[in-house]
Amino acid sequence: AMNLQMTAERHRRAVVTKANGQKEAEILQAEGEKQAAVLRAEGEKQAAILIAEARERQAQAEAKATKDVSEAISGGNIQAIQYFLGLKYVEAIKDIGSSQNSKLVLMPLEAGGVTGAVAGIAELLKASNITTPTA
Repeated sequence: AMNLQMTAERHRRAVVTKANGQKEAEILQAEGEKQAAVLRAEGEKQAAILIAEARERQAQAEAKATKDVSEAISGGNIQAIQYFLGLKYVEAIKDIGSSQNSKLVLMPLEAGGVTGAVAGIAELLKASNITTPTA
């Protein structure tokens, strides 16, 4: 009888020890998942903050460029607006060219418009003593 009682007690202790081990393992697993979720959320938050800051800087730069061009125009410097418009034209063409829409064909309204814009930019570069690369 004493032998049976000792065996039963050992078995009970083994079951309790195993259950406690499983409990600890599940707790550690849950804590690890919690920490991973928190770190993931913090990383996403930081990325969103950096993207927002970059957008804000871009908007500030655009606003400053527009203000500078506006001041140049009001000061009588028409070359500034020609340069600004040429720059925006080139950016628009680049954006259209990189479009996923393969059916898009861009045709300038006047053939001389593109060459005129490029020539105008070249004249501005010459006037500002900036050298342009030659082919």
